[in-house]
Amino acid sequence: MEMDKSVRVYHSHEEMKADEYRCWQNRPVWERMDAVEEMIQIAYAMKGWALEPNVPRLQRLLSVQRARR
Repeated sequence: MEMDKSVRVYHSHEEMKADEYRCWQNRPVWERMDAVEEMIQIAYAMKGWALEPNVPRLQRLLSVQRARR
């Protein structure tokens, strides 16, 4: 995947946040989940905590249940 290297100029913080929200909503779910996992690992590293196998982590399983008609 190629990185978007364009420069954007915003006239307000709200405009910037709205664009950021749209950008993340256009990303596939798996990519957003990967970003969350990366942020969790960074937060652990900043605290000086090691991620151990028994630490609760995000699961990549998805279950869809449909209502019966």
